[in-house]
Amino acid sequence: MSTPEERLAELGLAVPEVAKPVAAYVPAVRSGSHVFTSGQLPMREGRLITTGKVGGEVTPEQAVECARQCALNALAAVRAEVGELSSVKRIVKVVAFVSSTPDFTGQPGVANGASELLGEVFGDAGRHARSAVGVPVLPLDAPVEVELVVEI
Repeated sequence: MSTPEERLAELGLAVPEVAKPVAAYVPAVRSGSHVFTSGQLPMREGRLITTGKVGGEVTPEQAVECARQCALNALAAVRAEVGELSSVKRIVKVVAFVSSTPDFTGQPGVANGASELLGEVFGDAGRHARSAVGVPVLPLDAPVEVELVVEI
């Protein structure tokens, strides 16, 4: 059976470096058998993939890609806490915040960018509880922010 990192490589992806916090917090905290990540923005190579509101300047397809990147960044924060992703027993919960226009109601579809990636990487252990929340604005005008609760 392959490791989560190997499954990511099969998808043409890799766990990035941990994104630097944009304020006074740490990327993840381990408490007992769980790791709680801070909200992760769609940062790639030190910058946001895109900015703006979903349903406005950002298309749903772009937002799905942002959610996927957020999930990768959250996995980077988890790996920094536990050493390797094969320590993950289960993805327990995903919370996706989607900065969207008032008439946009596709937040669950955007959150699928994160959820589907986690399923591809962890199989049944990637199935999780989830919230997908529309918000008026996110830090740095990011369109999506994702946080994870992971059992190790």
